[in-house]
Amino acid sequence: MKVVFLDSDSLPVSIARPAWITDWQDRPDTTPDQVVDAARDADAVITNKVRIGRAELEQLPNLRFICVAATGYDCIDLAACRDFAVTVCNVPAYSAQSVAESVIASIFALHRQLFVYQAAALRDWPDSRHFCVHRTPIQDVQGSVLGIVGRGGIGLATARLASALGMQLLFAEHRGVVPVRKGYQSFETVVAQSDVISLHCPLTERTRHLIGAPELAQMKPGALLINTARGPLVDEAAVLNALDSGRLGGAALDVLCQEPPPADHPLLNSRHANLIVTPHVAWASQSSLQRLADGILGNLQGYHSGNLINLVS
Repeated sequence: MKVVFLDSDSLPVSIARPAWITDWQDRPDTTPDQVVDAARDADAVITNKVRIGRAELEQLPNLRFICVAATGYDCIDLAACRDFAVTVCNVPAYSAQSVAESVIASIFALHRQLFVYQAAALRDWPDSRHFCVHRTPIQDVQGSVLGIVGRGGIGLATARLASALGMQLLFAEHRGVVPVRKGYQSFETVVAQSDVISLHCPLTERTRHLIGAPELAQMKPGALLINTARGPLVDEAAVLNALDSGRLGGAALDVLCQEPPPADHPLLNSRHANLIVTPHVAWASQSSLQRLADGILGNLQGYHSGNLINLVS
């Protein structure tokens, strides 16, 4: 059995290779035009973010199994995989705790104005007439309202941590859907009433630019936006405009529309102290990385034995 990992550098831990895999190839990364040559004659491929679509599958007649080294699988054309009888599995829930902790850390950093006061300590504190320096108002996390968009494993893990901190929780119904399910609030209500909105939904055509200029205008003045899901869920230009105007109290973005982004990306070059941009690493705690590696191996073993797990398509 031949297995090719198309972007192995995205997973900085090793995967135990079972003896029944006779040919295992790790590729640090694979560009779109290299996919067919890289996966030629492979029985199975592992991909984190390298896209595999109909054009590639048409040229890979031996390919029978794709393991997505992630929970999200929007890099795979599932309809084409069904047409070509290619099985697709993912690794669900492995990063829920890591991403949830990243969300909570971002809420603390933005509500407590950590970057503002780190700068104030260097610039203003030595010459202060008092023992402290007051700048941007600090907000308590306890008692604030967290709106969660997406009630999967990561959304629920975030809710558990937030609840323990005394935050009030609102779960958003799909935009425009009526009636609203029990335990949810309408999307519009969550946008309007939340002090913090955290996105945990998949990227689809319905959720693209889920948060844009209209939604940002409907949010509470000074509310926070956190996106650890997929970059295109938000309109980046609208977010930057809302930060510029002061309407948005802060944003923490672990994902962008283009990854990796160009060096001149406006969000990377913003001077806003209330903007946190991290390079898609909310998922990557050491324990999460190991769970992901174990999950990949489990999926491969399931395919080999005929007992598929984590089946997507």
